[in-house]
Amino acid sequence: MSLTDVVSPHETNKLNVKHLKRFWSKSILKKEGKLSADDFINEWKTDKTLLAVMGLGLEQTIQYVYQEAPSFEAFEDWILTVSGDPDQEKVNQFNALFSTDRTVEAAPVEYKLLTQADWDFWQQNGYIIIRNAISKEHCDETINELCDFIGVDRNDRGTWYNHHHARQGIMVQLFQHPVLERNRKADKIKKAFEELWNRTDLWVNTDRVGFNPPETESYKFQGPRLHWDASIVPPIQFGTQGILYLSDTAENQGAFTLVPGFNNRIEDWLKSLPPESDPYREDLYALGSKPIAANAGDFIIWHHILPHGSSPNTAALPRFVQYINYAPADEDRSGSW
Repeated sequence: MSLTDVVSPHETNKLNVKHLKRFWSKSILKKEGKLSADDFINEWKTDKTLLAVMGLGLEQTIQYVYQEAPSFEAFEDWILTVSGDPDQEKVNQFNALFSTDRTVEAAPVEYKLLTQADWDFWQQNGYIIIRNAISKEHCDETINELCDFIGVDRNDRGTWYNHHHARQGIMVQLFQHPVLERNRKADKIKKAFEELWNRTDLWVNTDRVGFNPPETESYKFQGPRLHWDASIVPPIQFGTQGILYLSDTAENQGAFTLVPGFNNRIEDWLKSLPPESDPYREDLYALGSKPIAANAGDFIIWHHILPHGSSPNTAALPRFVQYINYAPADEDRSGSW
């Protein structure tokens, strides 16, 4: 099986979405060992944009394909079952990415949300907090759906540690729900990303939610601790990530944690390491980690090169969050990690 045997991105079927059959064929061939994990890595951003268009979570899609090895027709049926009919406007915009006549330009960004103080803070620290990005009422509705999904009572500590197949550490594999989609489309969140990227042709991902209950003698924090989700090989590419606090969160309540300003010093830090050292095995907490306290409805955006993670919850109440990010389809991605 050669690389040229992979389905063309222009080949479609009943959903009429370009690149979908190609994504499926690459996934099946990788599962069968006929392609390596690094083959077509230059299409990774297109793959992620495709999933954003289809309203699918990355992990849930890969898990389904690798466990079920479906036919393409079955894959399309699964998409319809999981996320419903795709938004035709999004499909049209995505399909246009494969056109040889791409004359439509993104609308200019109107700078209205971020203040000069916000920009100064972003440049210095590599993150920003958008206050009251969604209402407290919408936060509570989201928490209720999360709790119903995993069989937890927000006000009953005795239920917080129940086993549920959708709980993976502090992550909850809930991707599709109207309240989650509403949060993703919140005006303040969308505008903040547009201003940071300085472009409006961004795609919002379909990510999951998080539930981090307090530690007990029998339940200890399972991570993720400080890490990167981006290449740290210079030159460092711009990228963002985001987290929505659904409940008031104190510093000791499993707060999101990062290393402020590391975007300004990562290259010097890398040069300072001994030649044979592995940056991923260094003590990232020694770089100056900081837990971020914020209120329900506050949204944190950070430069993806900041070491980041969750933290142990030593408070009395759980932490509830939703992960949201916007990015363009042509976002740079280094092939080296």
